[in-house]
Amino acid sequence: MKIKILTLECAMCHQLEKTAGEVVEELGVDASIEGVKDPMAIAQYPAKACCAPGIPFLVVNEELVSSGRIPTKAEITQFIVNAHDKEERFKKAEK
Repeated sequence: MKIKILTLECAMCHQLEKTAGEVVEELGVDASIEGVKDPMAIAQYPAKACCAPGIPFLVVNEELVSSGRIPTKAEITQFIVNAHDKEERFKKAEK
């Protein structure tokens, strides 16, 4: 699983990255967390993910799941669980 924090560096963005890391550890899922700071890379996501200082965006497996705010830990958990479930269904379908 790939988790990305789209950010132009802000305290909220660091908090989002920290909380996502805690959730990944608690769930025991295999995931990487990457902070994407390049405006050109961020521009590849939907228009909602415009580069604005202090506004974080959360992407899980290339799906923009939260924008413009810090989701709660429970919301982040649900985003990751949903993505994990999709991955598992896809793996089963391939067999």
